[in-house]
Amino acid sequence: MPANTNTDVWVAGAVAAFTVDLAIYPLDTIKTRWQSPKYNQLFLNNRPALFRGLYQGIAPVILATVPSSGAFFTTYEGTKSVLTTANASGIIPTPIIHATSSGLAELVSCAILTPAEVIKQNAQMVDSTSGSKAASAVRQTFEKFRNNPLQLWRGYTALAGRNLPFTALQFPMFERLKAYLKKRQADKAHDGKEREVSLLETVVVTTIAAGSAGSVSAVVTTPIDVIKTRIMLTAGDEKGESGNQKKQQVQKLKEGKVLDALGEHREQARRHKGAIQIAKEVIAEQGWKGLFRGGALRAIWVFGGSGLYIGTYEGGRLYLERRRARLEADER
Repeated sequence: MPANTNTDVWVAGAVAAFTVDLAIYPLDTIKTRWQSPKYNQLFLNNRPALFRGLYQGIAPVILATVPSSGAFFTTYEGTKSVLTTANASGIIPTPIIHATSSGLAELVSCAILTPAEVIKQNAQMVDSTSGSKAASAVRQTFEKFRNNPLQLWRGYTALAGRNLPFTALQFPMFERLKAYLKKRQADKAHDGKEREVSLLETVVVTTIAAGSAGSVSAVVTTPIDVIKTRIMLTAGDEKGESGNQKKQQVQKLKEGKVLDALGEHREQARRHKGAIQIAKEVIAEQGWKGLFRGGALRAIWVFGGSGLYIGTYEGGRLYLERRRARLEADER
């Protein structure tokens, strides 16, 4: 049977990403609002607002997750294939290969996804009762970054820092659980012989395996997710400089004062809070349990989202592979 082409992987990944974005996005919006430092101010005494505008910011996410998902699965499948071939002697444990492949794929994917994540999470916090419709939430968010678009990549380290351990935990568990469940299905034969697992069975098995592995990984990495959310929300609070501020920066440069890569003076750059500082603030405000705020909700939506995402991808990939095999058989 012929292997999948890169096009197959991209198409399957794009369909999976689009499906999950539509299905799981409202839960992600609620999680973002719950983890926000402004939760008490905006939603604690106004529960209806918590569930209003649940699809705010979805447009840029869909536009970004299609290529980022394709890049992730193409990198993952390619790296896994290369490492598995090079590891013919079996010196490197298979879980290490899966963790390495998923980690490299995540770094590539995050570079594409970070701007959309920043826009999404800031758009999710837009007050939809202030006279603006949900459709304009993205435009309001873009306005925040108009004078400083590089801020859209603020949070890449936090996003990669959350996703790397998440995928490093999830994919080895997922691959092992999927292989176990598929073997059990294949062993169920009426005449004692193994049978080919159907496309539907593969999707169901993959969904269960990915969802289970994802939910465990989600709970473990919740503290990183809380910190990542706050960093990205902070990016939207830092407005771009006005003309007068830029003149002041030029004057500081003439005075020999050093500006950083974003054109900020060192004293201004220090106001950017790092992950450790944000973690300390969360602990001071809410205790250690604050780092796990939204963990149960995240585990639920990751079980559904990750299961649906990888299950749809695997089903699409396998369908395209078997379809190509039938077409090649018909041509012979």
